Amino acid sequence: QVQLVESGGGLVQAGGSLRLSCAASGSIFSISAMGWYRQAPGKQRELVAAITRGGSTNYADSVKGRFTISRDNAKNMVYLQMNSLKPEDTAVYYCNLGYLKFDYWGQGTQVTVSS
Repeated sequence: QVQLVESGGGLVQAGGSLRLSCAASGSIFSISAMGWYRQAPGKQRELVAAITRGGSTNYADSVKGRFTISRDNAKNMVYLQMNSLKPEDTAVYYCNLGYLKFDYWGQGTQVTVSS
C-alpha cells in the first residue's frame, strides 16, 4: 500500500518562494517515477514537474527556470522548490507516484500566491 502526504503549501507574495514536500510510504518509492501536479479552480490538473527513479527531470514550460524537483530515496521523499512565484501558480499541488500501470496520489496542498 502506497500513501503520499504533501506538506509545505501556504500563502506567499508574488516573487516569493515555497518548498513542497511529499512523504511516501511503501517499498516501491525508489523504483518509481514521481511527479508534482497542480489544479487551479476551473482548470484541469496539469503536470508541473517529474523525476524518474534515475533522477532525470522534466518541467512544464510555465515553471522552467523557477521550480526544481528533487528526490531523496533514502528518506522516501520528493520535493518541489518553487521560486519567483506568480499569482498564476496558485493551485492545489498534488504529489504523484507512478509504478508500472499504477498511479498514486496525495491529498494535495494549497499554494496561494498574492499579487
